[in-house]
Amino acid sequence: MQRSLQLARLGKGTAAPNPMVGSVIVFQGEIIGEGYHQQCGQAHAEVNAINSVIDSDLLTQSTLYVNLEPCAHVGRTPACSTLIIQKKIPRVVIGCVDPFEKVAGKGIDMLKAAGVEVVVGVLEKESQWLNRCFFTFHQKKRPYIILKWAQTIDGFIDIDRTDASVEPAWITNELSRALVHKWRTEEPAIMVGTQTALKDNPQLNVRAWSGKEPLRITVDRDLRIPRSYHLYDDSQATLIFSNEIGQSGKNTEWVKLDNAQDINRQIFTTLYQKEIQSVIVEGGKEVLESLIAQNLWDEARVFIGPKTFKKGVKAPIIDAKLLRKEWLNDTELSYFIPFD
Repeated sequence: MQRSLQLARLGKGTAAPNPMVGSVIVFQGEIIGEGYHQQCGQAHAEVNAINSVIDSDLLTQSTLYVNLEPCAHVGRTPACSTLIIQKKIPRVVIGCVDPFEKVAGKGIDMLKAAGVEVVVGVLEKESQWLNRCFFTFHQKKRPYIILKWAQTIDGFIDIDRTDASVEPAWITNELSRALVHKWRTEEPAIMVGTQTALKDNPQLNVRAWSGKEPLRITVDRDLRIPRSYHLYDDSQATLIFSNEIGQSGKNTEWVKLDNAQDINRQIFTTLYQKEIQSVIVEGGKEVLESLIAQNLWDEARVFIGPKTFKKGVKAPIIDAKLLRKEWLNDTELSYFIPFD
């Protein structure tokens, strides 16, 4: 199962909106086949693993390992449970049950009904954590929300930039910024608030890494962001939430806000409807603090750079469970999740 999880991670950033799945086939203690789900619409992990076996006669005496329950429905591809039964694989070991309503135990039931020995729950927590975005999307009916910010060692995220001509002050190093761009290729969307858009004129694209550009999201309630700014350059998919509907471009879409409703929940409901399973929220302070106050977040990634500002914009305060810390040269990176 560890190898299945390792293979599944290879689909990070390409398998979505499908989950990351890896599969291994074992005959008499030896791996004879393996595969992972590479891209949405293409063959699933179990199919790739089965097709990689040189001597298919061995399948009738083998065990198939997979980190997520094999599907039982015909979607973009045929049902994996049906293929496993057709190949007469006698034993299947599953990391965790699929939360998607069209599967959700049906694949397991199908296998058992065909006489396949099924073991469920091997490295279950690890399997669920790997596909936490997928699970959150289907169970909470919203995207998995990742908060991200960088702060100084004295607790500031920005200098005083009341004067719009003052440039942003970098807190972290080049290695940290490259990692952030890598994250942008792995998650389907990235979001900033109005003030961050106004002060930083961010591109929100991938420049320090190679991969797919995320959907850019911002709130421009009163059309305050200049049309000359990057977010309006129509260079990549962009979603603008506003009181007024502006002129759409090839890659720019507008969503009208209902000011009688909570804005954050409107945004995430819209993203759910668009099948966006996760979003990185890069600021600013007001947006981050509003999500923290509403407990509307799933993970926080906080950089602490070696600089001090002494005054400026204070960093958000988060009361959360620390998962781990790592160092990127002179910059500390902490990962948090909400307390249970």
